Amino acid sequence: MKKRIVTLFTVFLVAISSTAQKVDFEEYKLNNGMHVILHQDNSAPVVVTSVMYHVGAKDEQPDRTGMAHFFEHLLFEGTENIKKGEWFKIVSSNGGRNNANTTDDRTYYYEIFPSNKIELGLWMESERLLHPIIGQDGVNTQNEVVKEEKRLRVDNQPYSRFLEYVKLNMFKKHPYKGTTIGKMEHLDAATLDEFLAFNKKYYVPNNATLVVAGDIDINQAKKMIESYFGPIPRGEEIKRDFPQEDPITEPIKATAYDPNIQIPAIMTAYRTPSMKTRDSRVLDMISSYLSTGRSSVLYKKLVDDKKMALQVGAINLSQEDYGTYILYGLPQGDNKLEELVKEIDEEVVKIQTDLISEKDYEKLQNQFENNFVNSNSSVEGIASSLATYHVLYGDTNLINTEIDIYRSITREEIREVAKKYLNPNQRLILEYLPEKK
Repeated sequence: MKKRIVTLFTVFLVAISSTAQKVDFEEYKLNNGMHVILHQDNSAPVVVTSVMYHVGAKDEQPDRTGMAHFFEHLLFEGTENIKKGEWFKIVSSNGGRNNANTTDDRTYYYEIFPSNKIELGLWMESERLLHPIIGQDGVNTQNEVVKEEKRLRVDNQPYSRFLEYVKLNMFKKHPYKGTTIGKMEHLDAATLDEFLAFNKKYYVPNNATLVVAGDIDINQAKKMIESYFGPIPRGEEIKRDFPQEDPITEPIKATAYDPNIQIPAIMTAYRTPSMKTRDSRVLDMISSYLSTGRSSVLYKKLVDDKKMALQVGAINLSQEDYGTYILYGLPQGDNKLEELVKEIDEEVVKIQTDLISEKDYEKLQNQFENNFVNSNSSVEGIASSLATYHVLYGDTNLINTEIDIYRSITREEIREVAKKYLNPNQRLILEYLPEKK
């Protein structure tokens, strides 16, 4: 009877979230190719104006890495109508806040304003697109900013470069082998003409998705969008033809050193398919099963019970073209790195051999249901999701339907996907060690 009640309760939650969490939106294209997504939510007097550009670290030249992240900073320098240093002052003085972020696949800018400032947000984003001032003075200023960011977040942070070394060994042809922040010597060597060319190629309306979400009037928003963004000229079409990686058929062994750590770490990494695939979603569930929370399989076994590890986990780093599935551990005491690998491998083999329990499966479904609800709980989160699903997945309505994919994943699929991708002959084993004295 108890199991029956729990099951019915879960069904009830699913039914409620299916209805309450549906995100209504409208999307269309301007004549210049800019994709527009509108979401009306009048529950609070707030509006998000955001633009996602389909450009990231993978679009850079091999000897000019870091350009996309650099532009994340550079395009706050000012425009023909916004003086240098005034961008953030304008936003804050009008009760707003703003930010931007860059990945290997895209760059995202956004403002959050009181809803009566929607026109200001649209004007500022159109200014960034139409009238940016890209001069040597701004390049020099932001070069120092980026260098300081790299020193703080990468060079002087423990374990901050493990992903860099994983990607470097996992990808031999595809530009995912680089880092988002890039190499400082590449930015130092870049000419002003190269920065101008990067802007001209990628920061164009036909490579951009505008999302306006929150307390808006749809018809008024459309008129303002046409007024501010409609006249911007279309750019040249962007063609992408990234090299394909050869399959990994035998173990890759590598060693990396970090001067900021005292305790070594071990990573095993597997190349996996695009974030757009069903298999990638199954790998998400496997990650949660192995390492989400203190009751997860790896944490309970290696941290709580055997006390072999200080930290252990699984990461499904899913990206537009490929994914990287990473299992990692930091040993406790005298435990060896290879012993951690053996213990982690045992749990992977169990997933490949046996179906996870009904109880664990139900727990996973509840976790992903909760993630779905949380991701759509704020207008800021909704705006980001709408942009991401359109730009990287090509299906904006996944904001409503992706949870159905997770719900439909079976225990049998979890077993089969683990068999397909998480095999010793298809992986990198990276020892991440304190730098030699």
